[in-house]
Amino acid sequence: MDSPDRPDGRQPAIADYGFLSDCHSAALVDRSGSIDWWCVPRFDSPSVLGRLLDAEAGHWTLRPAGGFTTARSYVGETLVLRTVFTTDTGEVTVTDSLLLEPQARGHQLGRRSPHVLLRQVQGLSGTVRMTTELAPRMEYGRTEPHLSLTTGGAEAKGGPVTLTLTSPVPLTIGDGGVCSEFAVVAGQTIELRLAYEPTFGAVAPPPGADVPSLEETLETWTSWTDEHTGYDGDFPEQVRRSSLVLQGLTYGPSGAIVAAATMAPDGP
Repeated sequence: MDSPDRPDGRQPAIADYGFLSDCHSAALVDRSGSIDWWCVPRFDSPSVLGRLLDAEAGHWTLRPAGGFTTARSYVGETLVLRTVFTTDTGEVTVTDSLLLEPQARGHQLGRRSPHVLLRQVQGLSGTVRMTTELAPRMEYGRTEPHLSLTTGGAEAKGGPVTLTLTSPVPLTIGDGGVCSEFAVVAGQTIELRLAYEPTFGAVAPPPGADVPSLEETLETWTSWTDEHTGYDGDFPEQVRRSSLVLQGLTYGPSGAIVAAATMAPDGP
């Protein structure tokens, strides 16, 4: 499908991507708000968002509808990424995170994962019109899923993978993707959630189970970094950030570290 956010067809350099992790899988976000990589439920699963490999292999964009500039950083000592979009009419932040299991703390981080990709939009000033397009492609872009609107969101089913998008703003389906354009005013918060579950054999959460949240995820990452404060050598900030990246590349159930977040052993 066409990619209006990249009319020249050029792929950003790998250094332009921010890194999200739940210690089961990883997602990569470019500076313009496009998630171009997500393998789920594991690092070595086939991608559902794979535009990093090919323009037709799936993406999820979330950005202002008009011109903008960006500035971004991780939230404290976490792998939660916050991007500030500045436009002629106002300013918003988009906070991206692979959510962690509620109430997990310290070295419990990543032992289990809810497999939810959260994009939270917050209005800082003025009014900003935002646009989003979710165009998942399963199995490294080989499979275009069936898309349908649901109460409060949309669903994408392709082979063994089902993705459910929860959205408080109206959605439409067209050109192989789920789209929306909406306004965000100062002080307003809008959350979009993309959740994975297997198409066959999914197990419903028990009644009363805690819903994964951004606040819990930030607390879990912070509790992990608080347990690793013994280093007093040179470049402490860079060393702490490197330790976070290594933890993000660690598969929580086994403790094994993947060589890279960008390709599975059986990939194309």
